[in-house]
Amino acid sequence: MNEQVGTNAPKSLGDLVPRQEVKGTVKRLELYGAFVDIGIGQDALLHISQLGKANVRNVEDVVKAGEEITAYVLKVDKDAGRVALSLVKPPAVTWDDIQEGMVLRGTITRLESYGAFVDVGAERDAMVHVSELSSGFVNSPSDVVKVGDVVEGRVIKVNRKKRQIDMSLKAAEAPVAAQMAAADDDDGDIPTAMELALRQAMDDEMPRRRDRKDRKRDKQRHYEEQEEIFARTLRNHSGK
Repeated sequence: MNEQVGTNAPKSLGDLVPRQEVKGTVKRLELYGAFVDIGIGQDALLHISQLGKANVRNVEDVVKAGEEITAYVLKVDKDAGRVALSLVKPPAVTWDDIQEGMVLRGTITRLESYGAFVDVGAERDAMVHVSELSSGFVNSPSDVVKVGDVVEGRVIKVNRKKRQIDMSLKAAEAPVAAQMAAADDDDGDIPTAMELALRQAMDDEMPRRRDRKDRKRDKQRHYEEQEEIFARTLRNHSGK
């Protein structure tokens, strides 16, 4: 039996979880895959479709009997006592993990005229549209980011059917900016975003209030003038 290296090496079926890295020895080859001893008392199956290469016709072209390999747990069926392996390293973030609103950290891998692609550890890169790169106007993605930059973005849309992730860098910045404004406001120096918005609304309202007051005063003056003319007319008429 193959001896696992390290204290975290699985000893039984119950020690295994999906995406776990394991080391083992290829015991035998079949047309549909290879059986691997990973140290749990029963061999795990490495199916031909999980060898990490496309259009594999012969399992022996990828792995050979007696070879030491590193694989990843694809599936564990404890009821049936079966373990499926893969040579393909699983993504750090699965589609089940990704939810709208969550913040992911990743590396810019490619720039296009319409946006940037970010490796967030998922099966596919996330896309940040040019309009979501910054709160201001962006003429070209290269004005904001470059390949190799590590960024944080907020997931704004997930299409599991098409395997697409849309992210926004400006959406991830907004909560941070609000928190910084709130922290600065504790010192009494800089108002929060809410206070700024309220002040702006009040500033916008002031001219309207002044206009209404002026109109009311003009209307009252006009009314008084009309009353004076009417009274003077009556006096003149009575004096005749």
